Amino acid sequence: MNLTLRLRVLLYLLVVSLSGILIASMTIFSGVENQFTDYITINRVKSIETIKEEVIQQYDDTGQLTNEQVKNMVHQQAMKESLYYKMNTTNGDLVLDSTSMGSMMSRMNGHQSSLNTNEYQSESYPLKSGNKVIGHLTVYYSGQLDGDEFAFLKSIKRNIILAVLFTVILSIIASLLFSKRLTLGVNKLVTGVAELRNHQWKTQIPLNDLTGEMKPLGESFNQLADSLVKEEKLRKQFTADFAHELRTPLATLRSQIEAFQDGIWEPNEMRLDQFHAELMRLVRLVNELEKLIAAENPQIKLTKTKLETGKIVSFIEEQFNPLFSEKGVVLEIQSKKEFPWFLGDQDKIIQILINVVNNALQYTPPGSKVFIRVEEKDNQIIFIVKDEGVGIKEEDLPLLFQRFYRGDKSRDRKTGGVGIGLSIVKAFVEAHRGEIKIRSQLTVGTTITLYFPKK
Repeated sequence: MNLTLRLRVLLYLLVVSLSGILIASMTIFSGVENQFTDYITINRVKSIETIKEEVIQQYDDTGQLTNEQVKNMVHQQAMKESLYYKMNTTNGDLVLDSTSMGSMMSRMNGHQSSLNTNEYQSESYPLKSGNKVIGHLTVYYSGQLDGDEFAFLKSIKRNIILAVLFTVILSIIASLLFSKRLTLGVNKLVTGVAELRNHQWKTQIPLNDLTGEMKPLGESFNQLADSLVKEEKLRKQFTADFAHELRTPLATLRSQIEAFQDGIWEPNEMRLDQFHAELMRLVRLVNELEKLIAAENPQIKLTKTKLETGKIVSFIEEQFNPLFSEKGVVLEIQSKKEFPWFLGDQDKIIQILINVVNNALQYTPPGSKVFIRVEEKDNQIIFIVKDEGVGIKEEDLPLLFQRFYRGDKSRDRKTGGVGIGLSIVKAFVEAHRGEIKIRSQLTVGTTITLYFPKK
């Protein structure tokens, strides 16, 4: 049988609360009855001692065991406390007997029992004056509570039962309310997850309806929903951008192929070069997308080794010197005598620096400079790439890591890349648990700072 969470919580609460109430009520019942019985016993002993003391005092004064005072006391105890006496001399002569009153009162109460039945108990006491035994006193009393005593104890038990019933009702009501309150947040989360599963990305859980323990979970759910909304927007934007990036070269290729087919154009060398350039742009786009997908893979594995920053910078310098010389831009390495080392994936680190330096080269005019510097600070290795290029507008800086984004929208796609180089850089840097920062000013230049943990 599959029980809902609320029903399970309700059953657990009821079992615990009712078990506690049952144990407490039984303990109270037992304690009250035992205490009351002890109280009756103590009072009975005191009453018997009172009779014994009075009889002995009477004997010491008059030499007789009874008088009117003793008889009156025995009569009162028979009427009020249901204590009955027989008193005999040392010779066995009966001088006092109130048991007949006990038989009479039993018949008056509708009982056929007498003091000779098992319902009554008896105790015998020797009566001593000094060291001399002057008689014997036998006391008869009921083994069960009766009269006012029974009514009093019955009233207490009735009040306890009413209190237990009232507590049980309160526990049931409290369990119903608490189980509803406790499972309200879970139910809302279940509803929210179901809505997300149905692609209702704007789903939010009201935090005011959640308990203190559930609020962090609700906040996390709302953050997840927000991130899914953003991811959905990015997905749509990526699809639109990707389609836009493909549309221009495909349209160009299509028109050129149709022109060849219709005999409008001759497949001369110039047109074939144009055809090839458009085709290679598509190839570059696909290659860059493959790199981006690999870089953003959450399961990406880094092959970390001990890297010397001097060798990495020297490799970058060798690779880019011909390109910088061709464009007339100076590449300057601001080196130190000793280059620090750090742990990282060599291929990924080189890919990061290639993308960053290539961006600096593309946006730096001839006659200007690009600087590369390496620093070590707070157990971090810092690569700084600074150019004297055209710069980036302040409003464009937060958008630089978006796919297909270009700060210079007037720049030709053939020379401006496909717009995902910095997306790859950011993904690889974060895979190393590093950080990337960009500062830029129009007509002054751009500085990209890469932070990598040393170990």
